[in-house]
Parts: sequence; structure tokens; C-alpha cells
Amino acid sequence: EQLRRAMPAHPFLELVHRLDRETSGILLIAKKKRALTALQSQFKARETGKVYLTLVKGEWPANLKVIDTALAKFTLANGERRVRGVSKDDPNALPSLSLVKVLKHHAARSAAGDAASSLLAVTIKTGRTHQIRVHLKFAGFPIYGEEFYGDGRRLFLSALKPSYRLKEGQEERPLTPSLALHAWKLAVSHPDDERRVEITAPWHDDLEVALKYLRKFGK
Repeated sequence: EQLRRAMPAHPFLELVHRLDRETSGILLIAKKKRALTALQSQFKARETGKVYLTLVKGEWPANLKVIDTALAKFTLANGERRVRGVSKDDPNALPSLSLVKVLKHHAARSAAGDAASSLLAVTIKTGRTHQIRVHLKFAGFPIYGEEFYGDGRRLFLSALKPSYRLKEGQEERPLTPSLALHAWKLAVSHPDDERRVEITAPWHDDLEVALKYLRKFGK
């Protein structure tokens, strides 16, 4: 609605796809119905290329490059919908495939060893609800700030720098956002001439700050 008000020359503006509310990054919007239909057909046929950046707890093993875990939806007692990993013979199983590449390991410096983290690039070959969030949690490496499938814990400077001390009355600001998951790259075929278009959205400022501290105090 904000874009429609800002771009009165383009009254037809519609979302091509969706992101979870907590996820940052690329969100594609069509200016014409013909473009909307063509682009949504690409998403449905899995013809788009989607890569996400995420910061997870723990040191991701370099040899774990493929997560081929089926997912199934279920409903909580309060009516909220969630997703979980299931066996492929589960009657509700949806085949789900994620490819994981380690971009950087950040070794823990605190005595508790709780600051180890990994920056990952995750390419999704299927587009299941909460796919990356569940796949990474299922592998034992929840995303920072993950509340649905983790403990919601965010990364703080005190975990990276044991000597860090708050001033009296000061509250420590978390380095990571509510969910450290970012839609980084998207490749689609242009609806007019079918040329391949690749879009990249850099990390937003909060995540850049987190990575700066991780580089400074990590190994």
C-alpha cells in the first residue's frame, strides 16, 4: 500500500511471492498483471533461483552440504501452524531440499563457548513453509533469533568479548535482529523477453554490525 501511494503511475502493484515477517531481503512486486502471472508461474514451477544468508549457532560442518529432509505441517493447540521434519514415508511428508554453503566460521571466545557461529548461504530447491528455519534446526544449528523452532536467543557483544561490561543502568543491545535470515539473491526470467535477471540485496545495517564484531572478536 505504501508503494501504491508512492507510485500513482502504477496502480497495479501486487506481491509476486512472500517472505516471513521476520525475514529481510528481496521481495518481488509486479507492476502489471501479465508480469505477475508469468513470475508466479516461475515460482510455482521452481524455475527461480533463491539464495538466503543466515547466521546460525554453532560451527556448521563443512561436509554437510545437502539437507534432504521431508517436512510436514501441523497445528498447535492455540491454532498456530508450524512445520517439522518427518520421515519420507509420513503421509503428510513434503519433499524438501536445501543446499548449504559455509561462508564463514566464527569461533567462540567466551569461556562458555556459546559464541560459536556460522554464516551460511542456503539455496532452496523447494519452497516449503519455514523450510530453511526447520532444516537448520533439524540439523542442530538453529538460526539466531529463531523463536518458532529455537529458543529465540539473539547474539550479544558480551558473548563475543568476555571483557565487555555494561555501564550502570545500560541495557545491552543485541547484535542480531529478531531473525538472522535474509533473502540475499533471486534469479528470475524477465516476463517480457525471458532474459535472466539476477537481483542481490546486501545485509541490512544491523546484520553488518553483527558480522563486523564477529570478524573482530572471532578466530
